[in-house]
Amino acid sequence: QVQLVESGGDSVQPGGSLRLSCTASGYNISRYCGAWFRQTPGKERERVAGIYPAGRYPHYADSVQGRFTISQDNTQNPMYLQTNSLNSDDTAVYYCATSIRATGCRAFGSTQYQYWGQGTQVTVSS
Repeated sequence: QVQLVESGGDSVQPGGSLRLSCTASGYNISRYCGAWFRQTPGKERERVAGIYPAGRYPHYADSVQGRFTISQDNTQNPMYLQTNSLNSDDTAVYYCATSIRATGCRAFGSTQYQYWGQGTQVTVSS
């Protein structure tokens, strides 16, 4: 049974940083497309970062480009999302997601990811 578990969410001040982790069990996370999404109440889930198998070709939403970094090495280690220069617009529940596909990752919407974690809360407030 595949299970994804996120950790690392917290409350931080504007300008702060957090590293979110996504640990997989029953699944080799390095072999498939992966991503981080976020969601706030009343809004659609937004993909903020995606990655190809073995951590290749990271890609980002414009809203986080230059501030967030997605990573995953070519092992069964966790998938990470390093978040820097956080602001109040980054407040959300963050979810990791993975697919059963290994190609075309950049074009994926939320429906192309089959496995989801339970989410971790990130709150940015002074």
